[in-house]
Amino acid sequence: QVHLVESGGGLVQAGESLRLSCAFSGHAFNSYAMGWFRQAPGKEREFLGFISWSGGSTNYADSVKGRFTVSRDNAKKTVDLLMSSLKSEDTAVYYCAASDRLVATESYEYQYWGQGTQVTVSS
Repeated sequence: QVHLVESGGGLVQAGESLRLSCAFSGHAFNSYAMGWFRQAPGKEREFLGFISWSGGSTNYADSVKGRFTVSRDNAKKTVDLLMSSLKSEDTAVYYCAASDRLVATESYEYQYWGQGTQVTVSS
């Protein structure tokens, strides 16, 4: 059974950076593509970025391209989301997710989800 736990959320000022981390427990972490999503109040869950099982391929939503970076450490079974130049509109609950697909950019393509971590950006 796969279990995901996000950490690193909190309150930051606009323009600052923040790193979120997701810890994976279970088998075969390096067989899963990993993704990050967020959901703001009253809005649908939004895809942010994806990283392939090897870490060799990434894909980002246009809204965060150039500001957010997804990375993974298969030895530590973790995946990180580095967020820079944060804006107030980045305020949301952030989720990591695991997919058994080679490429996954839609929420329905992910089988496992973390509980989420709150990020609040004050302007």
